[in-house]
Amino acid sequence: MTEAPQRAPLPSPISSEEAARLAAEHGLRTLSERPPLHRYLVDLWQRRSFVWTLSSAESYAKNEDNQLGQLWAVLNPALLILSYYAIFGLLLGTRGGIDNFVGFLSIGVVMFAFTSTVVTRGAKAITGNLSLVRALHFPRAILPIAVTLTEFIAALPAFALLFALMFLTGESPDWEWLLFPVAVLLQGIALLGFAFICARLVNISRDIGNLIPVVVRLLRYVSGVFFPVLHYAQSLPDAVGNVLIYQPFALMLTLGRQSLLGGEGFDVVLTDWLAMAAWALGLAAIGLVVFWWDEARYGRG
Repeated sequence: MTEAPQRAPLPSPISSEEAARLAAEHGLRTLSERPPLHRYLVDLWQRRSFVWTLSSAESYAKNEDNQLGQLWAVLNPALLILSYYAIFGLLLGTRGGIDNFVGFLSIGVVMFAFTSTVVTRGAKAITGNLSLVRALHFPRAILPIAVTLTEFIAALPAFALLFALMFLTGESPDWEWLLFPVAVLLQGIALLGFAFICARLVNISRDIGNLIPVVVRLLRYVSGVFFPVLHYAQSLPDAVGNVLIYQPFALMLTLGRQSLLGGEGFDVVLTDWLAMAAWALGLAAIGLVVFWWDEARYGRG
């Protein structure tokens, strides 16, 4: 009989401390671990090309199945402006002494539409992508960022429509028009912060997702989309009026109107821009930290 070949001895198992050291050397970490914030930011930056590819593809796909295609990116806001003008400009008469009410209303409708879509879609950035969250390991903050960037790209034709409407309603080009991209940038940064916060809240409780559209509808009427907030805040107590004027959703529209509209009441006010900049940076920073804090729990349960 031939002897069975001898097997090579198995390597001795390594200790958990040695395994942890090897994992750290190769940049590996457990899925249930929240990475340090600075490492988290580096991971986000390294995946910036993925965020752009995902966002640009999703923004294009929004109207891809429609027969008129991307033309709806302009038709939708134009029809909204027309319908709201018929209701608030003609039937209800909420002009509030605004000469160019069409321009005033157009800016409010387009900019708040951007707000509405980012907040409502950003709130479901995690719960609406659970299969992706559970299948792949990546910084979950990519999803709210991608939602915000997607809606920004999708809103670009509507923002361009605003400039055309300014010409049609008698506004003259001015250096202040150059501030409009800054106003939109500050709006987008602030909305990203809200998307971070809402995404974490909805991940904690799905019921909160049903309340967010209600809150957004309420904000539509207290942020000056259809009427000048300043005009109506004057009849309120100072504390309440200041809250209405300087809350971020109203300031977003105020900055847009100061950029594109001329005439009395629409001069560029430095304090408004500084207040909005503070809101934008503060909300983005706080929102990111709030979202990151729960990183290890997304997609579980």
